Amino acid sequence: MTAGTLADTPARTRTRRLWPALVPAMMLIALAVAGPLLAAHPLDAPVFAPYAAAGGGPLGGDQLGRDVLSRLLHGGTILIGSAAFVSVLVTLAGVVVGCFAVLHPVLGRAVERTADVAILLPPVLGIMLIALAWPGGGRRAVIGAAIVLGTPYAVRIVAAAAAPLAGAGYVEAALARGESLRYIALREILPNLRSTVAALFGLRFVEAVYVISMAAFLQIGPQPPAADWALMIRENAPGILLNPWAVLAPSLAIAALAISVNLACTSLAPRSVRKAVTTS
Repeated sequence: MTAGTLADTPARTRTRRLWPALVPAMMLIALAVAGPLLAAHPLDAPVFAPYAAAGGGPLGGDQLGRDVLSRLLHGGTILIGSAAFVSVLVTLAGVVVGCFAVLHPVLGRAVERTADVAILLPPVLGIMLIALAWPGGGRRAVIGAAIVLGTPYAVRIVAAAAAPLAGAGYVEAALARGESLRYIALREILPNLRSTVAALFGLRFVEAVYVISMAAFLQIGPQPPAADWALMIRENAPGILLNPWAVLAPSLAIAALAISVNLACTSLAPRSVRKAVTTS
């Protein structure tokens, strides 16, 4: 075995170990995105009796006789897109503010105090305050609430991970050369936080899914007849004994999406980073 082969073995082994965590998330996201093309019925067309059992269709009918499977296939695209948008913005804000905070003591103290206050705000209360105060409400209000609620956590995690790097020799050498804080934050510190950012993105995605779903369940955001998984749970809860799949199917879809994406993202990070992020 050559030296090159020996060097490649750990990387190949790690890649093989990553696939079991990545494949379920990729398949579920692909199915949700392509769902509207696979649906057998329009999302708002009654085709069964109300709360029809699964015999009339793979998952039966909902409270208005609409096909549960078709609505389930239509409901994942917007949720995934909204959660991805929120997690990207929150992670980006956390990375930028967190890296600069460890290099600027005054900014760091201000960020820490602000994050402490924001973290104490209960999520449900935060959603209601932000979404109900937003002009027009709707899904945009929920997305805005998810960004506001998720950013303080992201900033604290990135700042905690970047703090040891701020005192590293290469950072001190960059400061001695007169490099700007922007250069040091983006060129010296950020490249060493790739694993933390990957794990952070996964956790923020999960949080965004839960926040958006919670808002939909509280009827803050998407309104009937929208095909939203959390809204489907609320609408069909009174008939759960007649057709349990009308409630169980969207519930399992939300759980599977959150768990699979979280496992995929955290598998990219070393164990020490996973522990630090999940306990923050």
